[in-house]
Amino acid sequence: MKIIKRDGRAVDYNREKIEIAIEKANKEVRQKERASKEEIEEIIKYIEELGKKRMLVEDIQDIIEAKLMEIGKYELSKKYIVYRYTRALVRKQNTTDESILGLIRNDNKELTEENSNKNTLLASTQRDYIAGEVSRDLTKRLLLPEKIVKADNEGILHFHDADYFVQPIFNCCLINIEDMLDNGTVMNGKMIETPKSFQVACTVVTQIIATVASNQYGGQSVDLIHLGKYLRKSYEKFKNEMQEKYKGKISDELIENIVQDRLKVELKSGIQTIQYQINTLMTTNGQSPFVTLFLHLEKDDPYIKENAMIIEEVIRQRYEGIKNEKGVYVTPAFPKLVYVLDEFNNLSGGEYDYLTKLAVKCSAKRMYPDYISAKKMRENYEGNVFSPMGCRSFLSPWKDENGNYKFEGRFNQGVVSINLPQIGIVAEGHIDKFWKELEERLELCREALMCRHYALLGTKSDISPIHWQYGAIARLKKGEKIDKLLFGGYSTLSLGYIGLYEVTKLMTGKSHTSSEGHEFAIKVMKYLRETVNRWKKETNIGFALYGTPAESLCYKFARIDKERFGTIKDVTDKGYYTNSYHVDVREKIDAFEKLSFESEFQKISSGGAISYIEIPNMNKNLEALETVVKFIYDNIQYAEFNTKSDFCHECEFDGEIIINKDNEWECPNCGNKDHTKLTVVRRTCGYLGENFWNVGKTKEIKQRVMHL
Repeated sequence: MKIIKRDGRAVDYNREKIEIAIEKANKEVRQKERASKEEIEEIIKYIEELGKKRMLVEDIQDIIEAKLMEIGKYELSKKYIVYRYTRALVRKQNTTDESILGLIRNDNKELTEENSNKNTLLASTQRDYIAGEVSRDLTKRLLLPEKIVKADNEGILHFHDADYFVQPIFNCCLINIEDMLDNGTVMNGKMIETPKSFQVACTVVTQIIATVASNQYGGQSVDLIHLGKYLRKSYEKFKNEMQEKYKGKISDELIENIVQDRLKVELKSGIQTIQYQINTLMTTNGQSPFVTLFLHLEKDDPYIKENAMIIEEVIRQRYEGIKNEKGVYVTPAFPKLVYVLDEFNNLSGGEYDYLTKLAVKCSAKRMYPDYISAKKMRENYEGNVFSPMGCRSFLSPWKDENGNYKFEGRFNQGVVSINLPQIGIVAEGHIDKFWKELEERLELCREALMCRHYALLGTKSDISPIHWQYGAIARLKKGEKIDKLLFGGYSTLSLGYIGLYEVTKLMTGKSHTSSEGHEFAIKVMKYLRETVNRWKKETNIGFALYGTPAESLCYKFARIDKERFGTIKDVTDKGYYTNSYHVDVREKIDAFEKLSFESEFQKISSGGAISYIEIPNMNKNLEALETVVKFIYDNIQYAEFNTKSDFCHECEFDGEIIINKDNEWECPNCGNKDHTKLTVVRRTCGYLGENFWNVGKTKEIKQRVMHL
């Protein structure tokens, strides 16, 4: 049995702790009022015979109090209540000691594995985590309603980013980089004027990203289309310099060639600045900025040629990679790249198809970029094409006072996700009970999301000048409240969801890819969407339905439910839940079917949605990848590629291949050690080059080996 502590941690049941607690109360009463060892044993036996996989510590204490009363030990029960109350006071004084000390000792496994972008050995990261632990403690003890904390502990919902909730800061945003570059900005009290060249513009962009990332949590997105005019400025600057110096001395053609050579050097240096700055600088959060670069062209853009050059250079440098400490080119985690497919680059003979071919080649080697179909996005968002925020959530269309659509300079207030499979488990197949339970839990989610909103309400612009005063989000006055940006749909509150596949399986017995399951799944999705739309009307706040790309949450919910409800076939037995509306990875469905199927759900989940497809040996399947990319343009709004995970070709085990005591790869299912029949993928360093095998204790390199 697992005992759920007040801070949400699950620990092994220990009967001695019950004995000790009652014995401590025993010592405070007269001899005849004490519980005998036999009576204490009966109480413990009663708790154990309940046969529960999981119990809250408060529930156990309630049982102890009731049982002491049953056997007439009223004075002892009173002392136990006082003891329990005293312990509660001690906890309220401090609940963070062990987690923080565990972080410093580097034995807090939960924190170590929480965020792969944060190295908990670093002092700067530890400092942020210490602050986060204090925030999480205050959030659960003092700031959130007790029922929300309890719901989070029980896996009913997940209150995202409690480690930042104590501060009035928000989640993700689209940086208004156009405003900041064209009108200047201020950082650390210093004026940054409009750049006069592309190289300087790239440097300013990285400074903005770092400063913005240090004053919020979540990710930031930057639309590189605004850099085209600065590449043009550099061209004009070089052209003027050359003409002043060499006009009439050398041919115009030679002058143009020299200018173009200088421009290419400037372009390469500028993009290199962005890539290396983002990957080497560290924010005050103890990590690289969680930034996304949006790569798209607009046919009426006067700088479309320059922007095509910028996109080409960004993808080329990502394809090349960045050298690690050993000098090996690896795939950098950031910036994430999102590439837009449009009528002129969808591999149908368009002028900019060459960019898409390069993007596909890069995807095959480096997993990025992701792909957005401008065609499908315009269908879903009133004719607009815009970047997802760093967390991959999308904003709803919003118009300013002049009737113009605006996306950049907007943000997400926070996220709460609902555990759909648990509702199916509790409903036990009864459809009326399911809808009633879903409605009740959604109201809990709404209350939790409103906590996010109220935490920001009344915040003054001085909390983060880069956001509120100097253009990243707004140009408010000093001391002005940000409240007007929290209403009317300018910013969003996101309702995430996990496990549509599993809840459909529980309620219909079939996958949501079947006709019967599909009908139920669509009904659930539409109900979620209608609910957030109703919240928006009732509050004038931009609630949105968000297909949460939170892999760790898929495991958290599944773990809690397995401990609480046991092993359920095709639900808790896998160790994870499927992400949002996604098709389960074990289903036999090809890439095209999967994308077509999930596209319908993306349209409903307008607050954020991304689909994944796995393609093995992508480096050798460029033609296949191009075919899929063409399909994406016509059929789905947002998709990305993954490669195959670990796999044993002997027994078809699809899980993590282990390294045994003899330092050999081994299938944990069938014991196969023939490396020619094992596929091993490790994304620790992001390396996706040629495979090679590292065999035996001598570390001798033989044949084809995986880079680790």
